[in-house]
Amino acid sequence: MTEIRRYAVVGTGARARFFIAALAGTYAGSAETAAWCEPNPARMDAADALVAEHRPDAPAPARYAPSELERMVADRRIDTVVVTSPDWTHAENAARAMRAGADVVLEKPLTTSVAGCRAIAEAAAETGRSLVLTFNYRYSPRNAALKEVLSSGRIGEVTSVHFEWALDTMHGADYFRRWHREKARSAGLSVHKAAHHFDLVNWWLADAPEWVFAGGGLRFYGDANARARGLGERPERGTTDPPSTDPFALDLRADPVLRSLYWEAESHDGYLRDRDVFSPGITIEDNVSVLAGYRGGALLTYSLNAHSPWEGYRVCVNGTAGRAELDVVERSAVLPGADGRYVLDASSVADTADGEARRRGAWLTVQRHWEKAQPVPIADDGDGGHGGGDALLLEDVFGVAAPDPLGRRAGLGDGLSSVAVGLAANASMESGLPVRIAELGLPEPAEASGGPWGQASGRHHVGDR
Repeated sequence: MTEIRRYAVVGTGARARFFIAALAGTYAGSAETAAWCEPNPARMDAADALVAEHRPDAPAPARYAPSELERMVADRRIDTVVVTSPDWTHAENAARAMRAGADVVLEKPLTTSVAGCRAIAEAAAETGRSLVLTFNYRYSPRNAALKEVLSSGRIGEVTSVHFEWALDTMHGADYFRRWHREKARSAGLSVHKAAHHFDLVNWWLADAPEWVFAGGGLRFYGDANARARGLGERPERGTTDPPSTDPFALDLRADPVLRSLYWEAESHDGYLRDRDVFSPGITIEDNVSVLAGYRGGALLTYSLNAHSPWEGYRVCVNGTAGRAELDVVERSAVLPGADGRYVLDASSVADTADGEARRRGAWLTVQRHWEKAQPVPIADDGDGGHGGGDALLLEDVFGVAAPDPLGRRAGLGDGLSSVAVGLAANASMESGLPVRIAELGLPEPAEASGGPWGQASGRHHVGDR
């Protein structure tokens, strides 16, 4: 008989739906969603409806307020708590869940502060409970292909990495509509968004960062930039009557999921999901540049732009025997659909027509010294979310664990290493000086061999790790 593992979900907003659908659908034979822990009843209603789509006869999960998390774990005999609440609540919710006796599946980033990192690490050490970070970009076939190239030693010892990430004026703009716009809550895109990116570099190199020097600013969004460009008066939000034709406006009523999760939930908590991206109160950066040094000697140059006309990323890895280049286009342009509306999710947009200068896809090239450039095949991602990584991640988290030769499964040490770069970048942007990660006061979990930011271990060949 298949063992049924009991899950609870803390925070039932948009990101939670990814996990809820999997638990109620693909993994229903081995998983039971037993409870929600959420302050907004309308969002729990939407979560109930999602479960019912997959399992019409299943009882609705029990409901608990955030203050009742411990009672929920005990009452419902919860084995694992999935934490998809806002970033600034991750540390508290993960630590409480572990101390209540449950394992944790935690949406990235690990947390938003050094204090939060310490709280999670202390709870994990005290309880011995498992904590999994959901870094789905590790599972994307294109990113895995680059990992295989570097691990094979094909380009030798890595000397430097250049990583550019472009967020377009729909997806990138979305971070400036919601709570992420407040740095006190999200720690900015250098933590919330770039935790993905820094984790990829850490994973590709099988190494840990030592120091960071960063700069950034709010150069495109926000009220001051709007005035400087003469944009004139702006509405407070995107959901207006009559509906706005402004490409920066997000009408929550146009999407049934956004409508149920946010438009119909406003009366309970007053949260506005569709604030104007050129309104006052934005305290995060929309342009970030980072220079980082790794224990093994490699240097990283990283840039993030949140107002690009296209979406995707470019990675160039230089080694002692050659160079690898990965180019990814997730959306070639932000264009209106047949109904005149703009689609928020870049992964749902069809490939662009032949003949355009840029088309959606991924290309990996390796060129060794004194040889011609060679293309590297990338497995078909099946057009899945996060470059095909979502389905593979879910199988690892909720299904039967398969061999993991690439080390894609991420735990506490990986979460700390990824957020460390963003926290150091924020400190550097504030001081204008380089920051050594060891001086931030972050914990060193036992699972991170040698500690993620302990003494330098000397240069190493990537293929040896």
